[in-house]
Order: sequence, then C-alpha cells, then structure tokens
Amino acid sequence: MMYLKQCIASLLIGFSGLAMAESSQEAAVKKLVEPRLGEGVKVDSVVKTPYMGMYEVRMGSDIVYTDEKAQFLFVGNVFDTKTGTNYTKIRADELNKIKFSDLPLDSALKMVKGNGKRVIAVFEDPNCGYCKRFRKTLAGMDNITVYTFMYNILSDDSTVKSKNIWCSADKNKAWDEWMLNGKAAPAAAVNCVTPHEKILALGRKLRVNGTPAIFFADGSRIPGAVDSAGLEEKFASLQPVKAN
Repeated sequence: MMYLKQCIASLLIGFSGLAMAESSQEAAVKKLVEPRLGEGVKVDSVVKTPYMGMYEVRMGSDIVYTDEKAQFLFVGNVFDTKTGTNYTKIRADELNKIKFSDLPLDSALKMVKGNGKRVIAVFEDPNCGYCKRFRKTLAGMDNITVYTFMYNILSDDSTVKSKNIWCSADKNKAWDEWMLNGKAAPAAAVNCVTPHEKILALGRKLRVNGTPAIFFADGSRIPGAVDSAGLEEKFASLQPVKAN
C-alpha cells in the first residue's frame, strides 16, 4: 500500500512539475493534435506524462494520449503491470475533483442520520431508477449527512416532480415518499420558486452527465449508484468531516 501511494504521489508531482518546465512544447503538441481530433473538438490541456514520452490530451473529463508529433493517438487506460495501478483513472479522478465547500448547499435537500459526520452530496433525477435504488441504500445507513440536488435532466416531468417536492412543507419527506414509495407530492403553487435552473447550470459546470452522481467531502466523486459496501469502503478512506 505504501508503494502504491508513493507511485501516485510521484505521478502527480511529475505532472505538476513538467507542466511549467515544458509549457511551450505542450502548446506545440496541442496546436498539432487539436485539428486532428475532428471538427468542433476542443482540447482543454496537453501535459507531458512521466512515462514513455507520451502526452496527455484532455477534453473535458476525457483523456487520450499522443506522441510529440501528434502522429499517433492512444485511447484507453495506462496501467503499471507491476502494481496494477491504473494511472489514467488516478489522473481522471484528480481532474474531476471539486471543492465541496463551494456547493450551494442551501439549494439542496438535507438529510441527517445519526451523528451526520459522513457527508455526501448527490445529484439525482426523480425519474431515475438507479437513483431510487441508491436512495434505498442510503435509507439503510447511519451517521451520514446527505445533500440532494434535484438535477432534472431526464424529462420535463422531472422538473414538475421536483418542483412539487421542493414546494412541499417537508421537502425531505416528500422526496423520500416519492423515491422510496412512489407517492407523488401534491401540485406546487404556481408562484413557488425552485433552484432548478441554478442546479442545472451547476451540474453542467461539474460535468454531471448522469444520475446519481455522488460527491464526497474530499471533492472526489462516484458516477452512478453504489451499494452500501462500496460506500463504507469509500468513507473509510476519508477523514471525518463535520456536517454543516
């Protein structure tokens, strides 16, 4: 485990160190590779990697690799055959991290169970079957704080359901009644204001392309539903965070 941590640290230091020393070379590779990736494709960054002289080409959360002449394109994950470390996944996870404290938690539903020390934020659509399954997983856990952002991306009906829930007297109860029991909230008043557009913009900014999307206090994320064992394993790797 210590060796693996040293490998990861060396990899990240290598990226940050080389980014400044070789910025002109990376810019040259970016200029070459971008027009070769297809019309309308925008390259966000090019960074020389610490292995095989390859360059990481990042487009949003997608990563591919190329050579210094941008002649060849490598698509897939880079593994260390000795340790089994997936360097591409480590890099992608690092790039996808957010600053948890920047989330507009006042625009989310808040559920606290037990001491609430284990904190997550979840983007969910009320018509998402996987979200409903994940909600059942959360119902069986303790000592957790869950901030739920209603991220309405599946249909217009999602927006209607979320508005009805947001405008209910007890938002959390209305959400659970729908997600766990299929009981719809009563129709909202016409003049009730929801954070729908704000959350939609936030999700797009954070590149949330599907639901559920789970964010942890260290800024890391898990895209998609995870079972209780997976959540417990993730929480065990994090430092406790005091709920707001």
